[in-house]
Formats: sequence, C-alpha cells, structure tokens
Amino acid sequence: MNFTKLNSCAKVNLSLNVIKRLPNNYHQIESLFTFIQLSDEIKIRKINKPKNKVSFSGKFSKGINKNNTIVRLLNLLEKKKLIKKKKFEIKVKKNIPQKSGMGGGSMNAACILKYLMKKKIVNISLKKAKEMACKIGSDVVLGLEKKNSILLSNGNVIRLDNKLNFHVLIAIPRIGCSTKDIFSRVRTFSKPLYFNKNKIFFKTNNLIQSNNDLENIVFKKYSIIKNLKYFLSNLPNVVFTRMTGTGSAVVAYFKSKNAAKKAEKFFKSKYKSYWYIISKTI
Repeated sequence: MNFTKLNSCAKVNLSLNVIKRLPNNYHQIESLFTFIQLSDEIKIRKINKPKNKVSFSGKFSKGINKNNTIVRLLNLLEKKKLIKKKKFEIKVKKNIPQKSGMGGGSMNAACILKYLMKKKIVNISLKKAKEMACKIGSDVVLGLEKKNSILLSNGNVIRLDNKLNFHVLIAIPRIGCSTKDIFSRVRTFSKPLYFNKNKIFFKTNNLIQSNNDLENIVFKKYSIIKNLKYFLSNLPNVVFTRMTGTGSAVVAYFKSKNAAKKAEKFFKSKYKSYWYIISKTI
C-alpha cells in the first residue's frame, strides 16, 4: 500500500497567561494561538506486520523518545480497541525544532488522529477525540483544528474562522527549553482574560498588548533569548514579537512578506549561527 502524505503544522502562542498552579503541580493556563505553514512531513500507510513501525528523519529528529506522542497515540487506540488489528508504518520528517515551543510532537499526534478519523479508520466523536488527545499530551488537543484558537483557563478550546495573514520570522538560539523546568519556576500568576468566542482578541492592537507570562522566567535563565527578542523587536516594520510556549523560539510578526524578507537580512548579519525560518500564519 502506498503512503499517504500529511502536513503537521507548527503551533505558535500569540499570548500565554499562567492562571494558577494545580494540586498535581501542573498549571492552569489560557492562550491565544494559531498555526503557521512550517510543518513536519508525515507519511502513513497500513502494513501487514505484527507491530506498528514509527521512524523519524530530518534535521530535528535526533533524540526523540521511543515513547513519543505518536507511539502513545497508537498504543491508546489499540488499548481502546479502536483500530482493532490494524498496524501502521509512519515516517516523520522533522522540520519543526524540538524544545522550541511550537508543539512539534503534539501536533504530529493530533495530525495522525485527525487523519484516522477522517478516513473512518477510527470512529469516535470529536468529544472522545479531545479526551484521548489530553491523555497523550497536554498540547495535543490544540492541534485537532488548524484555526485561530482560544484556550480557556478551564481547558476548553474555542476555534475561530478569521485569518491573521501575518508573515513571520522565527528564530531559535542554540538551546532548547524544558517545559517542565520553565513551569517549575513560575511564582506569579495572571487573572483570566478570555471567557468566550470573541474575534477582537485577535485584532492586531490586542495582540500587540498581549503577553507570554513565561518570557520573564525564560529571559532570567537564558539571557541570549532575551537579547534575541530585543533584537527582533527593533527590526524595521515589525508589528510585535513574542516567545511561543516555553521557548526557545521567538517569533517576529510582519504585515507583508517583503517586510519579513527585509528583516531577514538584518537578522542574518547579526545571528549567523542561529536557526531561523520565514513562514506565514495559515
């Protein structure tokens, strides 16, 4: 059987507010987030083998845990008897950097679950899919729809149909940030801002005034990320800059591709060894 090709798009947080620490030491957060064209390339097919086969290639494939999100998804589907005796070969070319705050692994699992549901290989409701996604990883549910989205502090996700049309310059220094470590350093909390579906949250003026509560924590530990954001924030024609997730990626937002390309020239002259990419919100 031939492979089916899927694109697993990266997620970026436009805002992130930490509301409180939960009894299980996880954190209640809320966030505005969207998706960009940068994506991992996934190939999937059914196989007549006794076990699933999951492999990774590409620049950012090194060190991926054997108990990764895709393996956990397949194991959970088998445990729930949702794929019966079907086995799959899945190949992932990793274009999204690990420990960048762009949710590469979580988006991979969400992408595959969506595909299996679309092809009626897995017959479950969206509600059940969300429940399963939360068992695989806290961010997996975010990738079930590629739209501008609001993560409410109660864990619900609201999707909007409007588009942002930002061009972005994403830059990453030569370090990765541990989600567990960064959240363990949170000492102050924000009041919830998002309670319903409201397109005004995604208006440019609101996004400019929004924040990522984790930035100051990351900047205190990694001054090079703080310096990177300062540099990106002072590029010509930048609308706003924001670290995504727990870092280490910092995203500069522009209104046009031409503005992003001009900013790229300044960036390359300053940070010759940093990974970066020009992309666009979808």
